[in-house]
Amino acid sequence: MDKAAVRRALIEERLNLPDRLQRADLLQRVMRIWLIGRPDAVIGAYWPIKGEFDPLPALHRWKEDGELTGETQRRRIALPVIDREHKTLSFHAWYPGCPMEEDAYGIPKPKDTELVVPTLLFVPCVGYGPGGFRLGYGGGFYDRTLAALEPRPFTVGLGFTQGFLPDLEPEAHDVPLDAILNDNGVVWP
Repeated sequence: MDKAAVRRALIEERLNLPDRLQRADLLQRVMRIWLIGRPDAVIGAYWPIKGEFDPLPALHRWKEDGELTGETQRRRIALPVIDREHKTLSFHAWYPGCPMEEDAYGIPKPKDTELVVPTLLFVPCVGYGPGGFRLGYGGGFYDRTLAALEPRPFTVGLGFTQGFLPDLEPEAHDVPLDAILNDNGVVWP
């Protein structure tokens, strides 16, 4: 499998999905239902790029729901900040309206917010396949970060149904996700 060619094709296809907004709405619902009953207080996610599913509205709703139910532990959302030298990610608190700045790749990141450690991490999938493996953008940031994080957060891939790759073969460095959600529901496990 030529992963670079597959990656380019999947991104192009995702950007041109005629029903991408409807799929995103369905995945928002799947994600919100999946989060019910989760014990996590700090959830890491990502700022969507290249037609990715946007997890932030569902997470903001999750945060508000926790405040409405009077939970004693405050729920927090975190976004990644790239460490270019080590090619890993750290996670900083995010909230709607918080100060943002672009990282080295032009992706918005929280500016001067607290470093936090998520117990649950939502990961974007360009593609995904059997066994909980994902096809990302090829930089290896998530694989290196997950290999180094202690304790390792529960990881959940997010993607649209069009990104399923039945023949995706993992490489030795690939770290499988604990679950994958798409616009049809739970794909893995």
